[in-house]
Amino acid sequence: MQTQKWYINTIAQCRKRIKHRHFVLALSLLVGILTSLATTLLKNVIHLIQKLLTSGFSLDNVNYWFLVFPAIGITISSLFVRYIVKDDISHGVTRILYAISQRKSIIKLHNVWTSLVGSSITIGFGGSVGAEAPIVLTGSAIGSNLGKLFKLDQKTLMLLVGCGAAGAIGGIFKAPITGLVFTLEVLMLDMTMTSIVPLLISSITATSLTYLLTGSSFMFHFTTYEPFSVGRIPYIILLGIVCGLVSLYFTRSMNRIERLFRRIDKPYRKIMLGGVILSILIFLFPPLYGEGYEIIEALLNGHADSTLDRSFFLNFEDNPWILPLYLTLIVGFKVFASAATTGAGGVGGIFAPSLFMGALVGFVVSRVFNMLGIPLPEENFALAGMSGLISGVMHAPLTGIFLIAELTGGYNLFMTLMIVSVVSYITIVIFEPHSLYATRLAQKGELLTHHKDKAVLTLLKTENVVETDLKTVSPEMTLGELVKAISQSNRNIFPVVDAEGILTGIVLLDEVRNIMFRPELYNRFRVAQLMIFPPATININMQMEKVMEIFEDTNAWNLPVVDDEKHYMGYVSKSKIFNSYRRVLVHFSDD
Repeated sequence: MQTQKWYINTIAQCRKRIKHRHFVLALSLLVGILTSLATTLLKNVIHLIQKLLTSGFSLDNVNYWFLVFPAIGITISSLFVRYIVKDDISHGVTRILYAISQRKSIIKLHNVWTSLVGSSITIGFGGSVGAEAPIVLTGSAIGSNLGKLFKLDQKTLMLLVGCGAAGAIGGIFKAPITGLVFTLEVLMLDMTMTSIVPLLISSITATSLTYLLTGSSFMFHFTTYEPFSVGRIPYIILLGIVCGLVSLYFTRSMNRIERLFRRIDKPYRKIMLGGVILSILIFLFPPLYGEGYEIIEALLNGHADSTLDRSFFLNFEDNPWILPLYLTLIVGFKVFASAATTGAGGVGGIFAPSLFMGALVGFVVSRVFNMLGIPLPEENFALAGMSGLISGVMHAPLTGIFLIAELTGGYNLFMTLMIVSVVSYITIVIFEPHSLYATRLAQKGELLTHHKDKAVLTLLKTENVVETDLKTVSPEMTLGELVKAISQSNRNIFPVVDAEGILTGIVLLDEVRNIMFRPELYNRFRVAQLMIFPPATININMQMEKVMEIFEDTNAWNLPVVDDEKHYMGYVSKSKIFNSYRRVLVHFSDD
């Protein structure tokens, strides 16, 4: 008790002596430092596990350990999540979006470390996913829990969650601008210039410390630059369209395959199915092992033939069509490998798979044109393909542009990156209005977006605007008893509820005004005869956007609220919603 009192007093003194704005800036700096340390630890552990497992593998022969390691990794990580974590830590970015929209930006403390452990095991043993989403969840959890530690309000918590995400992206990719843009574009935080400064501090701090800990080299070495040429624009646009269509394939296939895994009740069946699928795919196509960054490095530096190492296709490398065919098959099966990894219980994200598939798509498109006699720079197109897939899968063209430029130092290719990213984004939004991250929440109406009205309505909860001060009446009551109830109430609506609490109708004061002052009728009429049905009812679990649609359709100002069994819960008024809307809007727009 004394410790808790001392803690509260200490926090209060800190908050009193330091201006709120300066306090947030200091916390954003601390978030940047902690996320950088977390990203460095995660990458080192993954590389250490991979080195221990695969350092003795032959480049010329098929290795049968590929049938074993991925399944072991999925099993260990699945058991870790099921019996130690006991919580869902998959789909890190989706979890962050859910926390922002539905949990007042509160992320559980265990997410500070559990995603690191789970993804290290999954990816280290060959899981075909990326470490970026888990580290973004880790960074956001650091920001959220620091905010909770210092008793900060919901708006500041949301900002610190964004700082953690920006620091994680900036740190793991050494890409500070991308960290900022990702937070604004993918997490969809509607930030002002005042709020952007903490995001920049976290991203720059994390990136700088990562440079200090790991060196100043870019993530991918890329030295082959072909100057931008107007004559290539048609082929660049074509690449953008292809990237958009591949992004659509990736998004829909991931959702469908993971949905199939969710239908499997027994956890051990999920593990067995996912392990078998992943192991067989990696055995047949070794580039699917892990994040696949070595393959990207090879494509960007003119060593595309090395992607055939350890595969059955190595014996056919003299055929010029084998390599593009092989890489196309890998693009098609990468989705199955990634979905099998996460569906079976592995921990990882789609950042690395998007980059991996994008590089392969860009290379294959340019290689096919080169074989047809149209010269195109394969390395540049591989780079542009990475930008296109990130843009399409995440619905984030700016993130795709800046990420690839910062990953490789390919700033001279901005025009190419911009064209491919924008065309890819335009292509996929024709078919899919939301990114892979946001689709699950959007279908439930739980997604916070840049659309101001929808964002505010998403933050409102139906249960928070329900009024319970209306006096209820029963169907068996006489008119005289109803008049007595009316005299004791200051409302003009009276819900009619039976003995089991089921809403059966409503009585409006206007409907009985002409007979309520005639005592001779008090015993003649019953409430069941006087009640009417409401124009609609609101379910207590209904999303606020849907509630407003019902109000618009019925032109009502007040509607009853019921639960799933039709039990009466209260009333909700349009004016109460408007008042709550205004308070939330002012709170999140005030700087």
